[in-house]
Amino acid sequence: MRIMGLDVGSKTVGVAISDPLGFTAQGLEIIQINEDKGEFGLDRLAELVKEYKVDRFVVGLPKNMNNTSGPRVEASQAYGKRIEDLFGLPVEYQDERLTTVAAERMLIEQADISRNKRKKVIDKLAAQLILQNYLDRKF
Repeated sequence: MRIMGLDVGSKTVGVAISDPLGFTAQGLEIIQINEDKGEFGLDRLAELVKEYKVDRFVVGLPKNMNNTSGPRVEASQAYGKRIEDLFGLPVEYQDERLTTVAAERMLIEQADISRNKRKKVIDKLAAQLILQNYLDRKF
């Protein structure tokens, strides 16, 4: 059973995948998208779904700190609906509050890399944290 975790933004989608047993998450890549132009990276996502034999998706839900939903929650849910319709696979949502903050802190403290380099991996690491939180909660 492989689960794909997604951190959906307006310009990128961070992608992570679980191990076959569903215990650990590993960051895969960042797919460039352009929400404003209706470009959602679905061709690349389809390649990854096929390659990893994905059974379900977990999409990060960027709720506000007071647990309310804003426009990014609606955009993430719309993306989830789009991939559910396209792939015919179940989509679940995982609260992702503070995952990007945690990812950036990890990169600063543990990897000590420049801000420019952090920007290139932050969404992939956030997707990994979203998926790992889901796996920890579910299994």
